[in-house]
Amino acid sequence: MLRLADLTTLRLGGPTARMQSASSLSELVAAVRAADAASERVLLLGGGSNLVVADEGWPGVTVLIRGPSVSVRRDGPAVLLRVSAGTDWDTLVAQAADEGWAGIESLSGIPGLTGATPVQNVGAYGQHVSQTITDVTVWDRAAGRIAVLSAADCGFGYRTSAFKHSDRYVVLEVGFRLSASGRSGPIRYAELTRVLGAPDAVPLVDVRAAVLELRRGKGMVLDPADHDTWSVGSFFTNPILSAAEVAAFDTLAGSAYPSWPDPLGRKLSAAWLIEQAGFGKGYGNGPVRVSTKHTLALTNRGKAHTSDLLALAREIRDGVRARFGVQLRAEPRLVECEL
Repeated sequence: MLRLADLTTLRLGGPTARMQSASSLSELVAAVRAADAASERVLLLGGGSNLVVADEGWPGVTVLIRGPSVSVRRDGPAVLLRVSAGTDWDTLVAQAADEGWAGIESLSGIPGLTGATPVQNVGAYGQHVSQTITDVTVWDRAAGRIAVLSAADCGFGYRTSAFKHSDRYVVLEVGFRLSASGRSGPIRYAELTRVLGAPDAVPLVDVRAAVLELRRGKGMVLDPADHDTWSVGSFFTNPILSAAEVAAFDTLAGSAYPSWPDPLGRKLSAAWLIEQAGFGKGYGNGPVRVSTKHTLALTNRGKAHTSDLLALAREIRDGVRARFGVQLRAEPRLVECEL
């Protein structure tokens, strides 16, 4: 039986009707075209680090995105990369840090493949990929052709993009523009400044090492022996409130709370909300529990089902809403299931 649990970082998910591997861009396009022509549903699967798959599984074809490829071109002080969707993301970040290409070093330790990064507009520790992405090459399933979308056409926002809520585009390749400076920009993120201080520039390998240290401390670096890493990372996104919603929240919060300005209003800490609503580290007594290292991670303790994960996620979501009137939203893609 082809179980998706064997291909996801949560180790959850039922069977798939059919599985096919695509080790090149042409094979990926061909697999999707053939499935579309046969009216067969398609699930694209890279590293499996951002998927919650139902216990019943996937009724169509699962296309495994494979085939790492990185091309490099210098443009004065910049380095232009073209990276296939099947390239392991952290391997790319490690290469950039070692080569002195600045712009993605704070995104170290994030599991998954490069093709997924524009979908989520992956971000951490003060960086997000939309800051360095120049364009994304896609297979446009609606038009039946390959297209190149500029960064402006990608609809990047906080943990979202034009790709996230639509099956129209299949990411084939991502273009990045990095700086050949060999050092980071000013360190502004609070946790990083505690480790590195806040100078104007830090060697990229030092930033990477510090980020990996921080992520390991939160169970956010994959380790098969550590159940705290059997997760999708942060399960909920940080909610963003309008000015009117902030005023109402202030009344319920009753004390100082972590928040940050956002173009849409004010961003709250989902981790703080979860903890204050009574769901601390290690919460739960079933096969799925809150991580003992980070309250945003819901973890499979070894014998869980997706239904167990969803039950705990609903309990936390509803508890935060009851306590603070704030709706938490899931960050991973939910496949054949919902909260």
